[in-house]
Amino acid sequence: MSPDRAAFSLDCLRADSARLAEVARLGLSADVPSCPGWTVDTVVRHTATVYLHKVEVLRLGRLPDPWPPDLTSRDALDLYDEARAKVVAALEQAGTDLPTWTFSPDDKTSAFWYRRMALETAVHRVDVEQAHDVVTPIDRALALDGIDEILVLMLGGPWWEEGDTSHPVDAGVRITSEGRSWTIRADATSATVTQGKEGEVDAEIFGEANDILLWLWGRRGSDTIQTVGNDTAVEAFRNRVAECTT
Repeated sequence: MSPDRAAFSLDCLRADSARLAEVARLGLSADVPSCPGWTVDTVVRHTATVYLHKVEVLRLGRLPDPWPPDLTSRDALDLYDEARAKVVAALEQAGTDLPTWTFSPDDKTSAFWYRRMALETAVHRVDVEQAHDVVTPIDRALALDGIDEILVLMLGGPWWEEGDTSHPVDAGVRITSEGRSWTIRADATSATVTQGKEGEVDAEIFGEANDILLWLWGRRGSDTIQTVGNDTAVEAFRNRVAECTT
């Protein structure tokens, strides 16, 4: 990860985490429409716990055990403010070359957590904004990075060899946004993702990066994207993505 990209990720993390805290103060009891059963309080505590987990991962270089600590007695917003300060400080101290645990098959350095924490925060910031009907867009460059992450890492990782999916897809799907394209070919035991528009596909998905990213994460409905081709393939693809992001 280049120094400019690392700085960009940290800037997004700082801005979106501050926005999440600002909107959460409008009311912790509000329901989050895209996450049934969750309130703003749930999102705040979840995100704080994720931050603290990554602080420990960076400190130890491995998964902390036991985890998680009992944080139920803590005030949600105090806990969150403390955790977001700690995770930024931990990333700054680690830099981008520190060997550590990640769930990526290819990147076992602290650079992985720069992008992951920025994107984790952006999506949960939208959750809190949706609860109070004050949604703002995710930064375009960050949203494109997020599409790449969810497709290449989360969908395209080596998770499917046992055929452990309820949505085999068995089709080619292409996503295009803001001048970038990803071509996905999936069946029950694999999901291969390549950059670009090579080859025929069964369905294509278009839209702004913010809309596509939030659709992929289940925060937006299909009315916010454009599709051509086989609607059944699009639905199966979206359900397959949901399997690897929950």
